[in-house]
Amino acid sequence: MNRPSASAAPASNAGRVPARLVLPCLAALAVAAAPFVLTLSPYVLNIFMQAATYAIAVLGMTIVLGYTGQINLAQATFFGIGAYAIGLGTVVLGLNFWVSLLLGIAVATLAGFVLGLTTLRLGGHYLAMITISFQQIFNLVLVNWASVTQGPDGVAGIARPSFFGLPLDDDRCYLLLCLAFLYAAIALVWWLPRTRLGRAMRAVRENELAAEVTGVHTLLVKVVAFTLGAALAGVGGAFYAAGFAYISPDNFDFSRSVEFLTMVLLGGADSAFGAVFGTGLLIVLPEWLRFLKDLYLAVYGLAVILIMVFLPAGIWGLVRSRLGALFGKEPAVDVARIAPLELAVPNADASPILKLDDVRKHFGGVKAVDGISLEVARGTVHTLIGPNGSGKTTTLNVLNGIYRSSSGTIVFDGTDITAMTPHQRAGLGIGRTFQNIRLFASMSVVENVMVGAQRANNPVGTSRAALYERALSALKFVNMAEHAHRIVRSLPYGHQRLVEIARALAGHPSFLLLDEPAAGLNLTEKKNLGELLKRLKGHGLTVFLIEHDISLIEQVSDTITVLNFGRKIAEGEPGYVLRHPDVVAAYLGESTHAPA
Repeated sequence: MNRPSASAAPASNAGRVPARLVLPCLAALAVAAAPFVLTLSPYVLNIFMQAATYAIAVLGMTIVLGYTGQINLAQATFFGIGAYAIGLGTVVLGLNFWVSLLLGIAVATLAGFVLGLTTLRLGGHYLAMITISFQQIFNLVLVNWASVTQGPDGVAGIARPSFFGLPLDDDRCYLLLCLAFLYAAIALVWWLPRTRLGRAMRAVRENELAAEVTGVHTLLVKVVAFTLGAALAGVGGAFYAAGFAYISPDNFDFSRSVEFLTMVLLGGADSAFGAVFGTGLLIVLPEWLRFLKDLYLAVYGLAVILIMVFLPAGIWGLVRSRLGALFGKEPAVDVARIAPLELAVPNADASPILKLDDVRKHFGGVKAVDGISLEVARGTVHTLIGPNGSGKTTTLNVLNGIYRSSSGTIVFDGTDITAMTPHQRAGLGIGRTFQNIRLFASMSVVENVMVGAQRANNPVGTSRAALYERALSALKFVNMAEHAHRIVRSLPYGHQRLVEIARALAGHPSFLLLDEPAAGLNLTEKKNLGELLKRLKGHGLTVFLIEHDISLIEQVSDTITVLNFGRKIAEGEPGYVLRHPDVVAAYLGESTHAPA
């Protein structure tokens, strides 16, 4: 079978600098930095040292805020943990610097993991409040636990390390070491979005509910992001402590966390280079403005505000858009060479693929789903209809795990899934689209579909190339492959519908939940959708459909179940159900099938 041509290889989003140029440029910059550092004065060396160590911590903010969309106002805590590990480890305990460094990274990582695991279920402003509280608690501990932390006086006399027997007491040599770790951190944070984990992080940032339903373990992804961010902050804090030989609680208070947040937003929250640029600018800018004497703080604050208001994507976002205009053209996709989508689902088993037994979902006194029992045969299109407010979407959300049923059981393909989470159900082969489209708007079409492909039930492997090919095959199946590298939000509404279906198909589903897929489509798009649903059934896929368009329902449905006030009032073949008296009265209206 032919595979995608080289021109269709995985690539960065349009508007980004090509990936092949980034690492060579970074390596050239590192080589060029060495002789430049040797010429700097002690005062400038201190500024660069501060910028380099801060930037490592701010890169951690890029992972948490820029990639995953979680607010962290306790980054100075993890920065302080790394610093105090070096200070107390080398000065008080007499440990080697590198042992203290590993200890500091371990403690910061553990603190990030614990804080993330216990708080990230909340999110939003609740998460911000909790991280602020954690930051304040850490500062109080540093000040008041003097027997361990040395209290307000801090820790002085912190020695610098040696590297393979070479002492790094000279500021120039030590700055080169800090820059080496900074470059490693930049490479890690730059590479992360191109991985399975990075795509999952960005999906969580864009639409957490859609990510969970698509198969992403959203809580795990957020905890991992928080943990990685804390680890980088610990590294930055450790090198900061050794670089300046003295630390105190004032270095790691809440204002430092706000400063880190400002740096990442100023440079560009979703870019490793933006984080470094924002850090350098925020540290260097006050030095440039000191000639203004008493006015420099006001001018500094105004400059920061103006940049953040008029450049919401950060300064690096502006630079990236300009570079993208020169280098970031969309790569061509040879549609003819894309492998057909492997979608055949065996239906030799005569048992129903889905069974609902007396399923109920109550919201207080409202019985949205009130004792529904039904069976869905394999390889069929089973449609759920009913008037607005009858419980259709709630039923779909209960099937999908978005809502936990109040009572009853749900069995999918012989497995009781009643208590499973949405991502666990997705891993069993359940795909889902939404009435109101839920895509990852700032990601490319192919990246959206790749997120759908990286499920637990995926038999094609987890490599980027395998997921990319699967995504292209799914896009070709819905006639969207030529748009693979466009940003999703630039697509018209009907095309976004098809991308959402392709994302569900990429995950090797055996059962597809479609919530009003024809909503907002024109007549031609509805006709194409009907043909697509017939093709899905022809491949053995079972489709559970919610729809209002009666002509589409009659065209594709094998079985129809009708709900009213959360209860099932009719079920059977389309010709029987659509003329059932109770259905006519409750849903269609008496005049719909009345004699002329």
